Amino acid sequence: MADDAEKTEEPTDKKIEDARKDGNVPKSQDASGVVTLFVAILAFLMLFPFMAEHVVLLFKYYFSLIGHPLDKAFMLDVAIITIKELLLIIMPLAIAVAVAGVIAAVSQFGFLFTTDAIQPKFSKIDPIKGMKNLFSMKKLIEGVKITFKAFITLGVGFIFFFYFIVDLPTVTMFSLGDQLAWLRDKAIIIAFVMLLIIFIFAIIDVVIVRKQYFDGLKMSKQEIKDEMKNMDGDPLIKSKIRQIQMQASRKRMMSEVPHADVVVTNPTHYAVALKYDDKKSHAPIVVAKGMDHIAQQIKKIARESNVPIIQNPPLARSLYADVELDRPIPDALFGAVAEVLAYVYKMNKKRL
Repeated sequence: MADDAEKTEEPTDKKIEDARKDGNVPKSQDASGVVTLFVAILAFLMLFPFMAEHVVLLFKYYFSLIGHPLDKAFMLDVAIITIKELLLIIMPLAIAVAVAGVIAAVSQFGFLFTTDAIQPKFSKIDPIKGMKNLFSMKKLIEGVKITFKAFITLGVGFIFFFYFIVDLPTVTMFSLGDQLAWLRDKAIIIAFVMLLIIFIFAIIDVVIVRKQYFDGLKMSKQEIKDEMKNMDGDPLIKSKIRQIQMQASRKRMMSEVPHADVVVTNPTHYAVALKYDDKKSHAPIVVAKGMDHIAQQIKKIARESNVPIIQNPPLARSLYADVELDRPIPDALFGAVAEVLAYVYKMNKKRL
């Protein structure tokens, strides 16, 4: 019993799928952050000329307003133009960052749309539970991790920054344009070095998050058994259903015996009822068959209905083994069955 309680088994596909439906997926915040940050830096560098142009246009517009009398219509016009220019400056970068965030999430756990994670739950606003989560060991470890990663990242960035400061006496001799170009180049180097450090931490975090996620979904042997039972249905119920279906099929089969042309028997263990209707089939059809107790029932009904019973052990065994219920006999048995039917028709003074 102790072994069954231990969660030692890998999660099943159903367990993982149920977790996804609840919004429980292996998501690394570091991975999402590094992708978003990389796209933000790249988009900023690509959009910088466009953004700078609109910033300059906005300031030129403000300078052109010097001495203009202030009134309500004027202030409204200034507000509209300011908002328009700010949107043109900010929105391209914001859209790029938003798309990057979606791509980062989808790349980790695929496309997922669920409302379960955002449904209101009173347990989420429980102040006692919230305080426990705030001061839990998990939060402490997360805080230490964040501090460590920030210290390493900023430390490496500061080392590069300190290395570049050595060039400042020489840079002061440059023109203003060259100084700005030098500052831009060094800022890009520092940014991408720090981004590389964050990227390494993100890879490590992805591995840890996925391991913790699948470890958290591990199941006990009893849970796997219960899941299989729920998926396949209770064996007792399935057995009862099969029993009812067999009883219904047997009852229907027995109702066909009185309409049969002949019953071929073993004579003890097998009984097969045949019916021939040239309008429905080219060959006789097995309308009922059974072994032992069922065979005795078939013979009993046949006697009560005056259906001829012919003893032919080899033919009875072959018909029982080779022909499914409500199916015509195969060509290989047609000759032997034809002889039996001919004998029956002769007994009943019928023609074949």
